[in-house]
Amino acid sequence: MALSGPEVEKRMPAEPRPGRKLQSWWSLVFCLCFYGFMAQMRPGESFITPYLLGPEKNFTQTQVTNEITPVLSYSYLAVLVPTFLLTDYLRYKPVLQLQGLSYVSVWLLLLFGTSVLHMQFMEFFFSIAVAARIAYSSYIFSLVPPACYQRVAGYSRASVLLGVFTSSVLGQLLVTMATVPFSMLNYISLAFLTFSLVLTLFLKRPKRSLFFNRGAPACAEASPSELGPMNPGQAQPTAGKPGRPPASWRDSALAHVLRELGHTARLPQLRLWSLWWVFNSAGYYLIVYYVHILWNVVNPTTDSTRVYNGGADAASTLLGAITSFAAGFVKIRWVPWAKLVIAVVTALQAGLVFLMYKTSNIWLCYSAFALFRGSYQFLVPIATFQIASSLSQELRALVFGVNTFLATVLKTVITLVVSDKRGLGLPVHSQFLVYFVYFLVLFVAYVLAASLAGLRHFRQGRHQPLPPAQELMSPVQEQAAQDGPAPEDVMCRPALLACGRPDS
Repeated sequence: MALSGPEVEKRMPAEPRPGRKLQSWWSLVFCLCFYGFMAQMRPGESFITPYLLGPEKNFTQTQVTNEITPVLSYSYLAVLVPTFLLTDYLRYKPVLQLQGLSYVSVWLLLLFGTSVLHMQFMEFFFSIAVAARIAYSSYIFSLVPPACYQRVAGYSRASVLLGVFTSSVLGQLLVTMATVPFSMLNYISLAFLTFSLVLTLFLKRPKRSLFFNRGAPACAEASPSELGPMNPGQAQPTAGKPGRPPASWRDSALAHVLRELGHTARLPQLRLWSLWWVFNSAGYYLIVYYVHILWNVVNPTTDSTRVYNGGADAASTLLGAITSFAAGFVKIRWVPWAKLVIAVVTALQAGLVFLMYKTSNIWLCYSAFALFRGSYQFLVPIATFQIASSLSQELRALVFGVNTFLATVLKTVITLVVSDKRGLGLPVHSQFLVYFVYFLVLFVAYVLAASLAGLRHFRQGRHQPLPPAQELMSPVQEQAAQDGPAPEDVMCRPALLACGRPDS
């Protein structure tokens, strides 16, 4: 649902003035961001694979690759939609507590589990914890007025990235410098996660949420300007007609966003970036899930002080944060050039996956993964903005939810065929060859799409002078820039948009 300039000015409140209420807001934001940081303090996570394959657990590589790890994809698909709905229905806090309990369960099973079944349950609880990240990402927007959305989205993402980086560095230092065994790292992780679970008890439970909790109690305490963006299209009640549902159903928020969802398929840029989100995210997370097993194959050392997985995770997280930040300063006309940019980045990813498959040097493998992760994180904020900037808040959440669900379905199908012992059950090296072919096919598809778009543009004879390069622009903004200014096509400025992504 595109928002025009006057509508945005009406719906977006001015920056709140200093006062007790503002101080209360920022106190709640600080507490939530501190929880986000502490929930990422899992220094043993980078070393789970060598821990499972080592003498303490003594699982085989085949068991870890083809029986334990695939459960994460299956269970994540199963819990994703229920978690999304419960997050909104229960108003965030209970789902954050569920996340904390799930993390604690994961590390208890890691420490005391002895069978493949125990480790499969560990992956199940980990999938719940990962799915519950949506509660953290969306909770923060219920604490502040819309004028602060973009700023607090940056704070919440920064706290998560800082937590991941700090945790990885801490784990690597403890292993390399202090020769701490992997089991002790997991006890330390359990202590941090227990503390983060206690923190959830002190978080405030919001009175409203996006879809299920929008009634009078919420409206009584929220200003009209704050509720405006959450009620687009709200008009005078219409009388019901024979043979049609009551107006309360037809005019509900969910029915409204479902109708608007159909319109988004007609916007080429939204369609392009949504397809990128689905296909590239599926490939990205497959690499992330299995790269630690590949590292153990490339560097099968029994000396834990020579395992540098934590350093590699820290470096890739830092590079991803830098490329995400740098993407905000890219000046390019995305309508004509988006397909080509995506094709170039995908070609780079395909080359890096092939390098990880081919090399026997662990440092090259580490470096390739860091660059692969950085290239993906470079396009994430661009895709987020291109998808979100011309949509209402409800539709934005729904589109991202659908994209994530479709990516999860694709990832699960690939896992079932390639990794699971009931499918091909390929060893991890062969899997990375399959993933290389996957990204290569995506690259060819993007190149063909870019070529067709360029040929179509050339045939239409559009040789208008190009305007100066702009910072990130929404699809509707760019179309307006090409067709000429029109008052109804003026979009809201990027500074008024919350472009945070619920997934680190």
